[in-house]
Amino acid sequence: MKIKKKFFIDNFKTLFYALVIAVMIRSIIIQPFYIPSSSMEPNLLIGDRLFVTKYSYGYSKHSFPFSPPIFKNRILSKKPKRGDVVVFKTPADNRTDYIKRLIGMPGDTIKFIDGDLYLNNNKINKVRTSTKEKVFCGSTSPVSVDTYEEKLPNNKKYISVYLKKYTYQNSDEFIVPEKHYFFLGDNRDCSKDSRYLSSVGYVHENNLVGKAQFIFFSSDYRIGSIFKFWKWNKIIRINRFFKKIN
Repeated sequence: MKIKKKFFIDNFKTLFYALVIAVMIRSIIIQPFYIPSSSMEPNLLIGDRLFVTKYSYGYSKHSFPFSPPIFKNRILSKKPKRGDVVVFKTPADNRTDYIKRLIGMPGDTIKFIDGDLYLNNNKINKVRTSTKEKVFCGSTSPVSVDTYEEKLPNNKKYISVYLKKYTYQNSDEFIVPEKHYFFLGDNRDCSKDSRYLSSVGYVHENNLVGKAQFIFFSSDYRIGSIFKFWKWNKIIRINRFFKKIN
């Protein structure tokens, strides 16, 4: 009986230590995330699994599971860079994870005029590329769209798409408050982001979770479940494995 009891205690300790280490790694170093929507297409696809570094911007209560109120503000805080792809807790409920591109810094003004993005009254350079992409926008069938290379003031370049039929043409002027950030999805007409003040709006620095770094796995759920191993050659998108997120 003593041997069985010791065996049980030793195994319980091992599992407990493993759980503590896993939580620490997830909270302090790196955390996996799944892409459930098309708002960041064509750069992030539905079914992408990616790693987000938690240390990139320091830590807040949202760095930990269930957001325990252990910090009032961020500690070891580092400022994000314009153009970063960031995971954050949406201000609407402080629970739901969103992933978007950081466009506006504290004090910036953002506005859309005739479908073009203006930052601090300067039009963001947008050049149409020769590549066409198929993206989803609230439908089961993809839509063929033109792609554009946008260049931010810090020379950060990335690909965005605009739908001709639904283009977000004009907006009021957004003024980013102190200690807040303004985010947009790369799939501009199919993204719930900071333009929608009642559901997302300006994101407080304490809501930042981490910086998206690279995709480690990707599968196309529309073709079938990953458990259908006989379809893996179509379901699993191997060409996206370990792709760095720009």
